[in-house]
Amino acid sequence: MSVLVVGISHKTAPVSLLERLALDADGARKLALDAAAADHVTEAAVIATCNRLEVYAEVDRFHGSVEEVSRLFVDRAGEPAGSLVPHLYVHYDDGAVSHLFHVTSGLDSMVVGEGQILGQARQALRAGQELGTLGPGLNLLFQQALRVGKRAHAETDIDGAAPSLVTAALDHATTGRGGVAGSDVVVVGAGAMASLATATVTRLGAAAVTVLNRTSDRAERLAAEYAARSLPLESLPEALAGADMLITCTGASGLLVTREMVESARGRDGRPLEIVDLALPHDVDPGVTDLPSVHLTDLRTLADQLRDVPAATDVAGVRAIVAQEVSAFLLARRQSSVTPTVVALRSMATGVVESEMARLDARRPDLDAAVRAEVLHTLRRVADKLLHQPTVRVKELADEAGAVSYAAALAELFSLHPDAVEAVTRADVTRVEVEP
Repeated sequence: MSVLVVGISHKTAPVSLLERLALDADGARKLALDAAAADHVTEAAVIATCNRLEVYAEVDRFHGSVEEVSRLFVDRAGEPAGSLVPHLYVHYDDGAVSHLFHVTSGLDSMVVGEGQILGQARQALRAGQELGTLGPGLNLLFQQALRVGKRAHAETDIDGAAPSLVTAALDHATTGRGGVAGSDVVVVGAGAMASLATATVTRLGAAAVTVLNRTSDRAERLAAEYAARSLPLESLPEALAGADMLITCTGASGLLVTREMVESARGRDGRPLEIVDLALPHDVDPGVTDLPSVHLTDLRTLADQLRDVPAATDVAGVRAIVAQEVSAFLLARRQSSVTPTVVALRSMATGVVESEMARLDARRPDLDAAVRAEVLHTLRRVADKLLHQPTVRVKELADEAGAVSYAAALAELFSLHPDAVEAVTRADVTRVEVEP
């Protein structure tokens, strides 16, 4: 089995196309189930964020699985294959491992070094475990990717430039007006991004923070955590009337903030209103920028601006960590790939010894117990000595290219049944708990 990644992100597609592929948590789970049901896929996980959608899969062949998974993107985008496929990227096996480690380290983010991707990757792992779409392969890969991301943030200053998309958006939106301090801020949404936005504006000294959401109790919980006030979503026009800044990140399917709503709420007082729209699809009508003193920062704006922003100072250090971790993971994977074959071989040898002892017992039922024990011990020593060198050598060869073929050759030479090897593989790792 090999790992395949098919994805689309801010690096390969315009925001308008990403919007058509935007998925909420339920949509991501459905995509994981659909991917896992494909003919050539045995495991699947989905990372879905505001600027990327990626399917990770354990597959038994390259071409068939790429076609199947790519078709899932085409179906969801409602676009002709010829329009969407050029924006997709594909990584396979070693390249897929390297890509995921780059993603969790923040090297592939719109804001280089942002740490929110770690939580999003952890959610992908947890969802796959709950759905049963993950098995030993992707479980281990995602667990290690999370550790690599944590190491990158702990050992470097990769997140020194801008720790999150929220921070980058606020920096852009408040340029020239002295920041968030002293502002009346309205946050629409209650998910992870809204929580981060609320925490950030509170830390930056907002004078007042109001949280609105379709589900009132979620808004109340988030507001209570940061000593803010909460309102039902229907009160948005009222909240807008006195706001200096509006931050939206709901993931709703239609516009929540129209030009008419803003115009009606603000009247003709001419006070500036900064709007930060971090939703995909967008929450705010782009037409609000036609209104006097209303400024909009959205993902399109950020995508264009961040292309020209220098990366964090320790990108080279993170890349060195990722390269080291990729090499170590691939080596461990090659070595572990021969383990089921070695275990199956030793199980076969044990079976032969037991079979021969059973024949001896049948032919010599009067055999002295001490003698029987000595014969059994001798047979086991002979089997161990015969198998020692082949098993040691195949593990050494696992460090070199072609390790899978060496394991296959060992299985072929000793006539090991594929089901015996597969049984060891299935029993090796059934579930890995998600780290907090």
